[in-house]
Formats: sequence, structure tokens, C-alpha cells
Amino acid sequence: MNMDFIAKELKRLFRSFGFAIQGFIHAVKKERNMQIHLTAACLVLFFAYFFSISRMEWIIILLCIGSVISLECINTAIERTIDLCTDEIKPLAKQAKDTAAAAVFVFAIISAIIGVIIFFERVLTFLNFL
Repeated sequence: MNMDFIAKELKRLFRSFGFAIQGFIHAVKKERNMQIHLTAACLVLFFAYFFSISRMEWIIILLCIGSVISLECINTAIERTIDLCTDEIKPLAKQAKDTAAAAVFVFAIISAIIGVIIFFERVLTFLNFL
């Protein structure tokens, strides 16, 4: 392969990573729900470490965190796209925004239930030792 071609492709790849990072940083700075999700994720990661959860539980927790954060990014993108398309309040635009938000909400609730399943007994045991 041509080294110039590889260098150009690597440069394009790293630029695309940069755009993704910019989008994530924007969502973290501007989206209250993203800030809430990240705060919850930090707490969950702390408790996962504190309680020495199993490898499989780590995998499940990380998948839940990654999925909620990703869905929040998609929700933000959908909301911004709709806002770009219309300034008017339209029923279909509202339905699209509400449905995208519902996707995040449903997965966040399921993730919270998974967290309770993983941590509930550990927390009770810990509290009994106090």
C-alpha cells in the first residue's frame, strides 16, 4: 500500500474521533440529563469497585452505562436535528423528541433495575456490618 494513502486515512480517522469527542463534550456541557447519567455512572463505578463485583457483573454494568450514554447522545442529536428543521411547535416533532427521550428513559430504568439486582444484597450486607 501507498504510505501517503495510509497517512491520509489515519488522519481522516483521527479527525473523525476528534469530531466524536467534540460531540460528547458538547453533550456533557450542555445536556442536563447527560450530566445526571454521568454522575450516576460514576457512583455505580465507585460501588462496583467498592463491592468487588464479578467480571460478568462488570461487563453488564459497563454495557448499561455505555448504552444509556449512547442513547442520550442519539436523543440529543435527534432533538437538535428537529430544532434545526423547525422553530414551530409541531405535533410530529414533539412526538419524535418525546419518543427519543423515552428510549433513553426506558433503558435508564432497566439499567437501574439491573443495578439494584447486582448491588442490593451487597449494600444490605454492608449496612449490617456497620
